[in-house]
Amino acid sequence: MSEHTDAVKSGLGEAGAHLKQAASAGGGAVRNAAAVAGDELRLGKAQIKAELADGALSGLGAAEHLGAAAGEQAGALMDKGRDLLDSAAELIRERPLVAFGAAFAAGWIISRLGRSDK
Repeated sequence: MSEHTDAVKSGLGEAGAHLKQAASAGGGAVRNAAAVAGDELRLGKAQIKAELADGALSGLGAAEHLGAAAGEQAGALMDKGRDLLDSAAELIRERPLVAFGAAFAAGWIISRLGRSDK
């Protein structure tokens, strides 16, 4: 064989060796990346579970306070209703004719509105 043929064979052999090393390094990199990705996925899954659990606990805490808040609001509305009734009763006691006239007028207007629909 000629010197050039030997050089080609040598160069091709060396290129093949480098390609084999590159394939081996690539496989190792893929395996390492898969392991790291798996670790990251497990970590992400654990973080998701923790956040969901914390969210559920916060929601339960809010639900517990919701009943108390609704009770407070209902109590405040009842107090306002009592105050309004007391004011109306006081107005009726102070001015019974005005109260009767206002009630009569309201009844008359409501009856007229009821008849106009027919």
